[in-house]
Amino acid sequence: MATKKSKKTGKPSSTIALNKKAKFDFFIEDRIEAGLALQGWEVKSLRQGKVQLAESYVFIKDGEAFISGMIITPLTTAAAYTHPEPTRIRKLLLHRLEIDRLVGAVDRKGYTLVPLALYWKHSKVKLEIGLAKGKKDYDKRATQKDQDWKREKARILKHG
Repeated sequence: MATKKSKKTGKPSSTIALNKKAKFDFFIEDRIEAGLALQGWEVKSLRQGKVQLAESYVFIKDGEAFISGMIITPLTTAAAYTHPEPTRIRKLLLHRLEIDRLVGAVDRKGYTLVPLALYWKHSKVKLEIGLAKGKKDYDKRATQKDQDWKREKARILKHG
């Protein structure tokens, strides 16, 4: 099994996949948890950790939220009667009020919906969505400079 165990507790980690590039490219303003409508073979592949979130994005169409570009690689042991599509558009399960709030933020305020993490919660797959604004190149450089300074400061304080 491809699940990682945490160092402190020894239990398997609930995180399936992270979108590390999202924090580099966007300012994350708010986070929302959404469920995913999946097929059986997709859940089995997620248990093996065969998923990529890097190039995926969330969009809202006709009052429903969807994720596109998320790649779930099918297992070789998938049943012969299924025809797996690794990059199909998957529906997100959100309450109506959450969708309305997201529509308002995306349409009026110019935000973007970015998938941040995929994880297990009570044996269900959850997707963390970030309400984000895009970073410019100079913002990315400033963020990198701040991270480097924090790292250097921690080294100095540690070795004192």
